[in-house]
Amino acid sequence: MSQFIKRVIFGALYVAILSLGILYSQQSFVVLFFILMLFTLFEFIRLIKLDSVFPYIISVSLFVFLNSLNINSININDKIPAWSGIILFLSSFAAFMSSLFLKKEAVVIRLGKVFLSIVYIALPFSLITLIPFINNEFAYIHITILGVFILVWVNDSFAYLTGSLIGKRKLFESVSPNKTWEGFFGGMLFTFLAAYVLSLFFTKLSLVNWIVFAGIVSTFGVMGDLIESMFKRQAGVKDTSNLIPGHGGFLDRLDSILFSAPFIFIYLMIIS
Repeated sequence: MSQFIKRVIFGALYVAILSLGILYSQQSFVVLFFILMLFTLFEFIRLIKLDSVFPYIISVSLFVFLNSLNINSININDKIPAWSGIILFLSSFAAFMSSLFLKKEAVVIRLGKVFLSIVYIALPFSLITLIPFINNEFAYIHITILGVFILVWVNDSFAYLTGSLIGKRKLFESVSPNKTWEGFFGGMLFTFLAAYVLSLFFTKLSLVNWIVFAGIVSTFGVMGDLIESMFKRQAGVKDTSNLIPGHGGFLDRLDSILFSAPFIFIYLMIIS
């Protein structure tokens, strides 16, 4: 099987699983992204060469805590946010206390890596699962997050195509030598066009909202891609893993949404 065919097959499978998980139910959506968070966290921890269980404990606690506070999303017992909040606090405290047993020069580096993994992976994933519920009814509106992913896919695809065809001026050569300004603006243009098309079908959100989403995705998504490229360059690897044949790892596929999601979350909180 050629690399191109493998990339197409597993890319289509990835999109299908992601879309089905979002569309089937709110429970399948939350469970799917919880699993994706664990895979992505595993890849990132390995990438930055961190040997610690604390990122997993803190990330799971944070994910459960924020989702259990999600009003009217899933019927839960009130003890869940309380216990997950306690575990979140205790595990964070334990991460600091464990540094007492490290060499002085390793303390800052180790703690920095632990909490970088939380901010870079766990927090964005937790916010992604809250985005569909930010509306006046606090109901699960799947078109919001599905539309955001469509915009990300359009931006990534057309930035690559435009850059490959007419790209000449390097965007950030020291970090990602293949990215160009032509690719950046090409991806942005088609993302705005996609936002207009989405506004015709997904009318629960206005055209203005979709346009704002497109602006966030095409700007911060590229930043997320560059940040991940920086981590990979420092680690001396091409992909974060080979868990998705032909595409690399989950972090390779989700780097754009991880950087875009917090800003989309903030925007939705402001307008709602």
